[in-house]
Amino acid sequence: MLRKEKVFLIGVNINKQYHFDESMNELKNLALACNYKVVGHAEQNLKCINNSFYIGSGKIEELKLLADDKEADLLIFNNELSPSQLRNLVRALEYRIMDRTSLILEIFSRRAKTREAKLQVEMAKMQYMLPRLVGLNESLAQQSGGVGTKTRGPGEKALELDRRQLERKIYELNKELDSISNERQIQRKKRSKSKLPTVALVGYTNSGKSTLMNALLGMSGKPESKKVIEKDMLFATLDTSVRKIKLPGSRDFLLSDTVGFVNDLPHSLVKAFRSTLEEVRMADLILHIVDISDPDYEQQIKVTDNTLQEIGTENVPVIYVYNKIDLIPEYSMQTISNKVFISARKKIGLDNLLERINQEINKEYIKCRMLIPYSQGNLLSYLNGNTYIKSIIHKNKGTLLNLECQKSDYERFKQFVC
Repeated sequence: MLRKEKVFLIGVNINKQYHFDESMNELKNLALACNYKVVGHAEQNLKCINNSFYIGSGKIEELKLLADDKEADLLIFNNELSPSQLRNLVRALEYRIMDRTSLILEIFSRRAKTREAKLQVEMAKMQYMLPRLVGLNESLAQQSGGVGTKTRGPGEKALELDRRQLERKIYELNKELDSISNERQIQRKKRSKSKLPTVALVGYTNSGKSTLMNALLGMSGKPESKKVIEKDMLFATLDTSVRKIKLPGSRDFLLSDTVGFVNDLPHSLVKAFRSTLEEVRMADLILHIVDISDPDYEQQIKVTDNTLQEIGTENVPVIYVYNKIDLIPEYSMQTISNKVFISARKKIGLDNLLERINQEINKEYIKCRMLIPYSQGNLLSYLNGNTYIKSIIHKNKGTLLNLECQKSDYERFKQFVC
C-alpha cells in the first residue's frame, strides 16, 4: 500500500471573511478527496494580500518551521496563487506548493473516467500550468545574462520548449474536444427529436445529485446497471449521465446528472467542460439540489447560482430541491413555490418532487382527446412515442386517446380532436 502524502494547509483571511472557516474546512475535505493525509494547518489574518508571497513575508519562516515539524511533503494554499507568488513561495519555503485551483484540478484528473472527461481535465490543467511553468519547475528557471542579452541559458531554452509544447498540446486538445462536442450535439439533437422534456440535476458537489438520480431510476424500474456512481465524497461524478425516467401517472422525461460545483471552481474547468455543461443550458428544467444539512448551504446555493449564470441558463426554469431533510428534523415534506424538501437516500418527498416536475414540464402541453382511425397506424405510433397518453379506448371508428401533447402537435392533428 502506497504511503499517503502528508499535506499542510495554509489559509489567508482577508478582512475577516465571513465564510473563511467553512472554506478552510472545505479545503481539508478537498485534500482528503485527493487521498492526502492532512497533518496540520496555519492561518493568517491580513487586510490585503502580499503581492510577492500572498501571505505576509514575516510568516514565511514560521510556516517553514511548522511544515518541517509535521514532516509535510506538500503545502496547499486555500487561494489561487499568481505565477510570481508560486515561484517566490517555492524558493522561500523549499517545498512543493499547490493552491486551491491546482488541488481541484488534481482531483478531477484522478476521477476522470471517460475519454471526454480526461481530455477536459487535461485541457484545464495545461491552461493553468502555462503561465506557471517557472514556479512549477524551478530547475528550469531562466539563466540568461540580463535584459537585452542575445545569449540564453539552458534553463530559459527549456522553459521556451516546454511552453511551446504546452501551447501545441492545448491546440490539439481543443480540436479533439470540438470534435467530441459536435458528437454530443448530434446526440442531443437525436434526443430532442423524441420530444421528451429534459431535466438537469445541478448543485454543489456532494449535495446528493447522483443519489437522487438513482432513487428516481429505482422508482422507474430500471436495472442496477443503469444507475450512476454514488459516493459520499467531493466530485464523485465528473461524467454527464443521461437516463430516461418512466413512471406511472407521469410523463417520461430525460434526466441528466452533471459535475458538481464548488466555491472558486477554476474558470478553466468551467470552460473545458463547456460541452458537458451544455446539457444544463439546453435543458427544459433545472433541479438545483441543495444539501440542507450543511451549515453553509446558503453560500453553496449562491456559488451554484453564479456558476449557472456563467454558463448562460437564465432562461431555464429552476426548482430548488432541499435534500437530506432526514438529517434536519425540523424540516417536513412540503412544496413551497419553487422549493421542494426531500431525502433522496431515505426516499422521502420524492412523490412531491415528481408532481412538481410534472407541473413544470407539462406547462406547454395541451390536454385533449383524439380519435385515430384504425387506418392511421403510423399516426398512432407517432403519438405513442411523442405525447403523454393517459388512456386508450378502442371504439368502432378507431382508437380514442386521452393525451397531453405539444401545441405544435395539437395544431398538426387538430382534425382528430374530439
